[in-house]
Amino acid sequence: MPSFDIVSEVDINQAKNAVDNAKRELETRFDFRGVNAKIELNKEQIELTAEADQQVMQLFDIFATKASKLQLDVSSFKIEKEERHGKFITRHVSIKQGIDKEMAKKIVKLVKDSGIKVQVAIQGEELRVTGKKRDDLQAVMQLVRTSELGQPFQFKNFRD
Repeated sequence: MPSFDIVSEVDINQAKNAVDNAKRELETRFDFRGVNAKIELNKEQIELTAEADQQVMQLFDIFATKASKLQLDVSSFKIEKEERHGKFITRHVSIKQGIDKEMAKKIVKLVKDSGIKVQVAIQGEELRVTGKKRDDLQAVMQLVRTSELGQPFQFKNFRD
């Protein structure tokens, strides 16, 4: 029976390239001259540090622009907590890897409600979709792509 896996992964090397490109632009931007601002990638988290909240959000915009040019979906980055250290503000941006339980349940419900004759199984941080016809699997792919779930998905291990 044909099957494929639905996963949500971000290429860490591409994220590192986006951070490096953002650092390069940060050095040349006129509005950041004389300002202590930096962008760093620590494992699966990006730290944006600047002196004002507006500058931190500008740093995120620079990073998001560079990430989208490298075909990274900006919805795979989640802005998290903000820390204040003296005159500096640090905002953490986490990289979403894998499909969590709630999102997996939403996808399973979406596929079941569509009436397409396939089985969807949750396997850790990915979903396995199995069906009798290849056309049904392609319909599920199209359904997941067009639904606005707030997270990018990739399809792997397509087997006949």
